[in-house]
Amino acid sequence: MTPVIGLLLVDDEELVRAGLRAILAAEPDLEVLGEASDGAEVPGLVRRHRPDVVLMDVRMPAVDGIAATRHLVETMTEPPRVLVLTTFGNDGYVYDALQAGATGFLLKRARPAEIVQAVRTVARGESLLFPAAVRDLIATQGQARGDGLRSAGLTEREGEVLRLVARGLSNAEIARELVVGVETVKTHVGNVLAKLGARDRTQAVVAAYESGFIDPRRPPD
Repeated sequence: MTPVIGLLLVDDEELVRAGLRAILAAEPDLEVLGEASDGAEVPGLVRRHRPDVVLMDVRMPAVDGIAATRHLVETMTEPPRVLVLTTFGNDGYVYDALQAGATGFLLKRARPAEIVQAVRTVARGESLLFPAAVRDLIATQGQARGDGLRSAGLTEREGEVLRLVARGLSNAEIARELVVGVETVKTHVGNVLAKLGARDRTQAVVAAYESGFIDPRRPPD
């Protein structure tokens, strides 16, 4: 039986929330547990409903999606994954949201099938959502700094795995690429996250780009 993914919808526009609810509630493995019109409502609703994924508008009049995401990540032991909703993919607010702990972002004009797939991808956490879009966003909004992750002490194989994660490959795809078992890949990914202090693959990839370990201006091999 497929596990049901619990969702929280956060947007100050009621029509946007209604549209998302109609799209997501039609899927048997997705359940909308609650809605909020401002980021200030998010902590209480998350603690009450325990959603797996929060679809969060990045811009709201009182408490925006960046502040709300940061609060969840900093105050909860196991925060839900946050999928930021935005009008423009190269928005600096989206970059700030990723830095704050969001797992990915999604354009509000995305097709229904794309929205559903994005939610499932973020919930599974085994592949990077829209890797090319994340790379392009950091290339235009971010600034490379740091020591290329040398201080993190990644092994050669862990660095190789991180580069494949940045390409958007899932654990199974990385296993085939490296001709190793999926459990071995999971171990390497776990080690990478621990060494980088990253809560998920997106945060690890952001760190890789920002440190200069991977150049976001160059397409991956």
